[in-house]
Amino acid sequence: MSAPGDVRPEILDRLRPICRQLPETYEEPAWIGVRWRIRKRTIAHVYTADPARTLSYPRHPVIGEDPTLLTFRVPPDDLDGLVGTGFPFFRAGWGHNVAGAVLGDHTDWTEIAELLTDSYCEMAPKFLAARISAL
Repeated sequence: MSAPGDVRPEILDRLRPICRQLPETYEEPAWIGVRWRIRKRTIAHVYTADPARTLSYPRHPVIGEDPTLLTFRVPPDDLDGLVGTGFPFFRAGWGHNVAGAVLGDHTDWTEIAELLTDSYCEMAPKFLAARISAL
């Protein structure tokens, strides 16, 4: 059985190439799971939630496994629209612009790549974020 915070390799295999293509982003272990940062700012955090713990996420059933959650930053004007779509998105219980997604077989990885790019642009220095818009 997995310990809380263990993230399935296939999820990490999808997230790593997305985050690595963002300038100066690096990966590191987090207090639970893995996070990607620009400088000292977290742009994405993925972890496997322990349903017995009190964490801020909706209790959507994911058949046969503990839910894998991804949190990221969203432009404040876009947050309500994103979380208003419902599953798999939710508003995190901290920060004025933090959203989350439940990851699994249903995940639209193209959409996740767009959201993580937006998160990067929210957290990166302006000159680095400008490099993204130039691509």
